[in-house]
Amino acid sequence: MSQLRPKTVSELLANWHAGDDGLRATIPLVYDELRRVAHRYLQKERPGHTLQSTALVHEAYLRLERQGTTQFKNRAHFLAICAQLMRQILVEYARNRNAAKRDAGYRLTLDDNVAFKTRSVDMVALDDALNELAKLDQQQSRIVELRFFGGLSIDETSRALNLSPTTVKRHWATARLWLHHQMAKAADA
Repeated sequence: MSQLRPKTVSELLANWHAGDDGLRATIPLVYDELRRVAHRYLQKERPGHTLQSTALVHEAYLRLERQGTTQFKNRAHFLAICAQLMRQILVEYARNRNAAKRDAGYRLTLDDNVAFKTRSVDMVALDDALNELAKLDQQQSRIVELRFFGGLSIDETSRALNLSPTTVKRHWATARLWLHHQMAKAADA
C-alpha cells in the first residue's frame, strides 16, 4: 500500500486560497517557527509584560482567518506576513499601554550587528520610523520587516521579494542606517 505524500506548506496555503481549510492545516507545520519569532519579539520586553509568545502567535492566526484567503507565494512569504501581523499587534498593544512615553512601554532591541546592536528602542517609535521609511522606499521597509520582524535570512528575504541577495543586503544596510538616524532624532526629541 503506497503512503500518501504529506502536503507542503505552500500547497496547503494554495488550497486555502482556493477555499479549502489549508490555513488550519498549515499552522501546525510552522507553529514552532512562529513561536520563535514571537519569542524573539518578546524576550526583551519590559518586565511584567502580560503578552506571551503563544498569545501573539494565536492573535496573528486569528487575524489571518479574519482577513480571509490570501495568496501566499510560499512558506517564507507566509512567515513574513505572520511576522508583519505580529508587529502590528505589538504596536497596537504598545500604543494601548501608552508606550510612547519616554523610557516606558514595550522595549525592543534591534540586534543585527550594525547601528542598533546595543540600542533599546521603543516599539511605537520604531513603527513610526518604519512607516516613514515606507513612504520613502517601500522595498526597504519590507526588507526590514522580513529581516528584523520576520527573522528571515538574506536568502529567504530575496526569495520572498523576488530580489537578488546582493540587492537585499544593500537595501538592508541602507535601511538600518536610515532607521538608526531616525531613532536617534526621536530619542533626542
